[in-house]
Amino acid sequence: MWNLDFKPPMVIEARVVTVMPDTLRLPRRSAWADANKAGHPVDCFLEGPVFDAEGALYVTDIPHGRILRIDDANEWRVVAETGGWPNGLARHQDGSLWVADYRHGILRCDPATGNVDTVLGERNSESFKGVNDLVFDRNGRLYFTDQGQTGLHDPQGRVYRYDPDSGRLDLLLANAPSPNGIALDAREQVLFVAVTRANQVWRGPLMQDGSLSKMGAFRTFFGTSGPDGLACTPTGGLLVAHASLGGVFVLNAGGEVTHFLKSPIAGSTVTNVAIRPDGGTVLMTESATGAILEAPLPA
Repeated sequence: MWNLDFKPPMVIEARVVTVMPDTLRLPRRSAWADANKAGHPVDCFLEGPVFDAEGALYVTDIPHGRILRIDDANEWRVVAETGGWPNGLARHQDGSLWVADYRHGILRCDPATGNVDTVLGERNSESFKGVNDLVFDRNGRLYFTDQGQTGLHDPQGRVYRYDPDSGRLDLLLANAPSPNGIALDAREQVLFVAVTRANQVWRGPLMQDGSLSKMGAFRTFFGTSGPDGLACTPTGGLLVAHASLGGVFVLNAGGEVTHFLKSPIAGSTVTNVAIRPDGGTVLMTESATGAILEAPLPA
């Protein structure tokens, strides 16, 4: 059941905005591809879309450890290399890009110079399972997922909150089977987590003391993979990129599916989603082909 009136969601066809040029593709075998793509050569796998103050788009290329910039003329260039497997990106209020790198933890990148340094490489001397995605609140505190290879067979994925000012790291959740995308609602009173291997989006109210309470399943999907990147809309909705269903689901505040932003690419692997600074357009990473897709944000 998609929604209470039993009508199907409205389908909106996305379009291809730009595709990674061949000159930047690296068609070779990698350790990431061995673990995640049955050893097949993967020339790129894009995630982590985020905009800077000028409206340029940044994405990560996980298997080859790269952060790339796409300008308004759709020109691509490599900004930095992390030496790991960068996944999610979030823009700090000082203009730096913070990176969830599976191998190295939480990193910081200066997009002007390409310099990369480590913010948080471990917790109490213990390595993370494999961080995946991250989001800042208005006070500059960082929420991030620690996914690793967790799943229903090993439901011990974690969600953390880090305060850069105090250095405090709080463990908010420790029983998620593959926590992936993460988002805060517009009032920053609710935390959403894409739990990929459960094929669900979880919703948890944030209490005044900063703890999570009554975490529950907000929406359940289906498919061979599950929900990946998330983005909250200014009007209380939630965008959910689904890695095996070929697009982005638009949910209202009650969890009903009102729209589906459909990829035009067959067999599409839509992994992440971001709203343009103008607030009217949704961008999606189609990771398997290295494409950036675009669709209007439904009212």
